[in-house]
Amino acid sequence: MSTEAVKVRRSTKSSYVGLAVMGIVVVILATGPYTFMTKGTQQSMVILFTFIVLGTMWNLLAGYAGMVSIGQQAYIGLGAYGLVYLSNILGINPFVAIPIAVVISGLISIPISFLAFRLAGGYFAIGTWVIAEVVKLVITQFKVLGAGAGISLTEFPKDASTRIALIYWMSLAAVVIAVAVTYFIMRSRLGLGFTAIRDDSVAASSLGVSVTRSKRIVYVIASMGAGLGGAMIAANALRVQPDGVFSVTLTAQMIFIVVIGGMGTIEGPIIGAIVFFSLQQWLSDLGAWYLVILGVVAVIIVLFLPKGLWGLISGSGRIRLFPTGYRVMSKPSDMSLIKESS
Repeated sequence: MSTEAVKVRRSTKSSYVGLAVMGIVVVILATGPYTFMTKGTQQSMVILFTFIVLGTMWNLLAGYAGMVSIGQQAYIGLGAYGLVYLSNILGINPFVAIPIAVVISGLISIPISFLAFRLAGGYFAIGTWVIAEVVKLVITQFKVLGAGAGISLTEFPKDASTRIALIYWMSLAAVVIAVAVTYFIMRSRLGLGFTAIRDDSVAASSLGVSVTRSKRIVYVIASMGAGLGGAMIAANALRVQPDGVFSVTLTAQMIFIVVIGGMGTIEGPIIGAIVFFSLQQWLSDLGAWYLVILGVVAVIIVLFLPKGLWGLISGSGRIRLFPTGYRVMSKPSDMSLIKESS
């Protein structure tokens, strides 16, 4: 009896088709300011892009590495205020200041990680929230940054059409970068270490994974991504207020996006961000009922779709637009194995 060869692959036909479609979508979106998008639509799309970036970064931290933080608003605020300081105070071009602000957010997260990593589990989650509040209090002590009243961005181009289009393209590029960084990290040995730490940090350490080093790397990357989201928020609103960019509501939104989309997948936060953005646009006029409906949606997803909307769409993982693991395409039958071994 002939033996059927075992084939192990990462990419499949669905992933090739999906990536091609997403590439086309990105190209169409890039032409939006020239074709079908008004200035208001572009500003709304920046909000959606921000949700995707923030959701993707929180998913990298919690969904892949198992580090549930409810204090990522610390780095959202640092990214926003970093942009203000570099642009308004130092006179740096705001589009050059944005990547610098992202790097600053990452650098600040390094010493903070030494404090946060002394905690674990629920203590880590609450500890990151406390750290975010401390960062907020420190920032509000600087009068040059508007203290508690906030501050406006003044160095962007004065022409509204040009400014909005540039911010839109920057935000679209930020989405591509955030998704690509997550994808390539999770296809690497580093990403494999993240998932091992999430499943069992003790076992991962016994297999040679540097647990603390890996956790610090993913924490810094996620913090830089949150800083990028904060810079996008500031650039789109042209104003930064501490109660806004340091609000725990932002982290709650990230968690909601990841949970309803599908934790531990790259596609999930994208789907979750689209759903959350749509609900926000449709229901925001309902006042307190808006939050009630969001809560009901989250509870229903958790109870009946534990793998999120992407788990439902993908058939529990059979379809992968961003394959990060390996898949056995075919395997020998039991009889073949017996014959081969004899």
